[in-house]
Amino acid sequence: MLYHFSEEDNIEIFQPRKHPSFPDRPPMVWAIDEERSPLYLLPRDCPRIGFWATPETSDDDREKYLHTTSADKIIAIESGWLDRLQNTKLYRYSFAPDHFTMMDQGAGYFVSYETEQPLEREPVGSLLEAMVQKGVELRIIPSLQPIAEQLLKTTLHYSMIRMRNAKK
Repeated sequence: MLYHFSEEDNIEIFQPRKHPSFPDRPPMVWAIDEERSPLYLLPRDCPRIGFWATPETSDDDREKYLHTTSADKIIAIESGWLDRLQNTKLYRYSFAPDHFTMMDQGAGYFVSYETEQPLEREPVGSLLEAMVQKGVELRIIPSLQPIAEQLLKTTLHYSMIRMRNAKK
């Protein structure tokens, strides 16, 4: 299964749309795989950084960034988003992978160039509880900038989403 998360509760058909980050590509419908779906258990515009170890992660980076957690993934958000996180209603739309192709293996992005009809739509419920159930450690910090700068220098896998909305 592939997923699309939205604050809209009534999407019956997903029409391919142009993406501003990929102006040379045709319109697309976006979906995410199960492994990276916790990165989308947040309000759409919430800046976030997810990071986790891979087989290529050095022992030094594991010790420095992951030694205090048993979580599979760590997701950091800015404290100014906590209220919205607690009050956002989010819906998970499910898709069969038939028409989707992987766009970015590291990010887990899949795209379809066809109109897609979701197989299912379900409310996520408490976003905090959903993250806990996915084994995520949520870090609520004043600013994402310091950790963003540090992660660029590591061997950890990281994903930085909606950083244009982060504090400068």
